[in-house]
Formats: sequence, structure tokens, C-alpha cells
Amino acid sequence: MIAAGEPAPDFTLRDQDGEKVSLADFRGRKLLLVFYPGDFSPVCGDQFSIYQEVKPEIAAKGVELVGISVDSFFSHQAFREKLGIDTTLLSDFEPKGEVARAYGSYVEEMGFANRTLVLVDEDGIVAWTYESPNPGEFPGANVIFDALG
Repeated sequence: MIAAGEPAPDFTLRDQDGEKVSLADFRGRKLLLVFYPGDFSPVCGDQFSIYQEVKPEIAAKGVELVGISVDSFFSHQAFREKLGIDTTLLSDFEPKGEVARAYGSYVEEMGFANRTLVLVDEDGIVAWTYESPNPGEFPGANVIFDALG
């Protein structure tokens, strides 16, 4: 798991609309990266539904929330539509899990990212991280708000 104080590894991934999104696009803003195993699992749906509910409070603290999984951007688009969420979802599809690996979130034997939160500050430095004990447990909104103060 990447540690606080380290530079956040740069990336360019496609979002749910197939558009390229890079870490550099968020320079000057705080960014909360939410690594998760995959779209359409019951746990992932619950996680993003709860995050959607508190997203205005997260934004009020000056933080943008972005999800990342190994699913294709087509899957992300359908997942967002099914849940009725507007969170940007990025596809770490090919090479599979490259960004999750760079952040220390990838679980090799499972083939996907663990549920990991990484707060990147305005200068692109990792400010805080959280890793779930296992992919079946997602960090609740309270974990995010504790980190944001």
C-alpha cells in the first residue's frame, strides 16, 4: 500500500464515457481515489450508493471522489446507470490493474483491487490511505470523514 507523503503515481485511464482522465487533471484539487474490486457486486453497489449520498458533504470539504476498478468503461457506464450515481469511474482495464498495482491496492491472487482509499492533495502527494481488511468489507463514509477532519 502506498504511504502518505509519497508522490501519487501518475495515470491516464478511460472514464465511463471512454474519455481519457489523468491524475494531472486534478492538480490543484484534492482527490479521493476509491479502488474497488468490480462493478455489479452487491458490496460495490452498496459502497457507491452510500458514497453518492454523502458526495455533497465530501465536495464541500474540497474533495473530488473518483472510483477505479479493473472493469471496462462500458461496464462502468452500465453500473453508474443501474445505481443512479454520478461518480466518475475509471477503467484500470489494460494493462489490467496497472494503476492499482502502482498504488499497492491490487490483489494478485484475486485479479482485482482491494477496497482502498487514497487521498491525494492539491500537489499530487498522497495525504492519507485506508485499506480494507478484505475485499468483502467496504470503508464506510465515517472513515472518509474522519480522514477529512
